[in-house]
Amino acid sequence: MTLPTCVGPLSAVAVRLLTAIWLFLVPFVAVAADLAPLPSLSARVTDLTATLTGQQRAALESAAAAIEREKGAQVAILILPTTQPESIEQFGIRLAEAWKIGRGGVDDGVIVIVAKDDRKMRIEVGYGLEGAIPDAIAKRIVADVMAPRFKQGDFAGGLNEAVDSLGRLIRGETLPAPAAPDAGNVNLDGGFWLFVVIVASGVLRAMLGFAGSLLAAGLAGTLAWWMFGSWLVAGIAALVAFVFSFARTGGHGGLGSGGFSSGGGSSDGGFSGGGGGFGGGGASGSW
Repeated sequence: MTLPTCVGPLSAVAVRLLTAIWLFLVPFVAVAADLAPLPSLSARVTDLTATLTGQQRAALESAAAAIEREKGAQVAILILPTTQPESIEQFGIRLAEAWKIGRGGVDDGVIVIVAKDDRKMRIEVGYGLEGAIPDAIAKRIVADVMAPRFKQGDFAGGLNEAVDSLGRLIRGETLPAPAAPDAGNVNLDGGFWLFVVIVASGVLRAMLGFAGSLLAAGLAGTLAWWMFGSWLVAGIAALVAFVFSFARTGGHGGLGSGGFSSGGGSSDGGFSGGGGGFGGGGASGSW
């Protein structure tokens, strides 16, 4: 019999066809089933359950950002209470179509979804990474990396290991180089705080003396490197802040006029998907 030799290709075609049909029907099904609205995307890690501490979330954000900086691929994480009344697979493809993680045309996005109350998890893989992260490998990460940690209540550890595993696979894939940072991609929040640091460098000099000038230079250099990814630009910004601190105070250590309001601003000026496409690749599991 020759039928078994066709099962693999036929199955793949069937999956693609069913996925296309599902994507077409998603808006109508969502209305009919009164599905919960999708969470908005503003960061690489979205935790709707307060499971992660600020430090744990920052570590995951940093790991995902490093992957994007090195390879251009985007990795996002969502922790939510439940996907019901949808299955996590149905929810995952609906979320992927809304968030569009990964670069348009490259489709190099990955979304890790954890439905905590359902005790379900899924890795949603974009078209462009299905070779690097085939379903079998995604299943192994779910079952062998995430599930054991989750059973122990160590969600941060499981997610960190999953992102590390995904990062190794993505770094081994040949992908278009990430776009170099340019003026059009400069974070406006970062630009604002860089301006504040340079303008306030004189105040820091007046308050702290020479140490204030060094502090202003360090802050300006750090912000410039974060915005442009260039040590040359960072050095120039640090030098400008250092020189400006002396210009504002005339080189004296006494407190001059002027000031600024301090406050915490988000170093993450917002995160968004790049237009990547998904077709149902990936794997799900439970713990």
